[in-house]
Amino acid sequence: VQLQASGGGLVKEGESLRLSCVASGSIFRIDDMSWHRQAPGQQRELVAAISAGHLTNYADAVKGRFTISRDGAKNTVFLQMNNLRPEDTGVYSCNARVVAGRYYLPPRDYWGQGTLVTVSS
Repeated sequence: VQLQASGGGLVKEGESLRLSCVASGSIFRIDDMSWHRQAPGQQRELVAAISAGHLTNYADAVKGRFTISRDGAKNTVFLQMNNLRPEDTGVYSCNARVVAGRYYLPPRDYWGQGTLVTVSS
């Protein structure tokens, strides 16, 4: 199973970006999907998560500005980021909890490579 993230870039404060992450490989089922970010010199933190039933959870810092969604048919998770701030700068990584290969195997977490988001003031 591989996760490929895209959509990062350099934007100005107040602008928007949309991140995408596609899971591929021998996938039987994808449970939760999520986005995490790591700012320079800081630990990685959860930004937003979405369950297979489309229940969502957000970090307080992004509530009202970011929206997570997913397309089950395409094994893809999105993160729409509006009204970006300099403190949103960081490497954004996607995570998916996947049952791979055989239906009876336990789910495990897979990570994408990360995409850099830079917000200038």
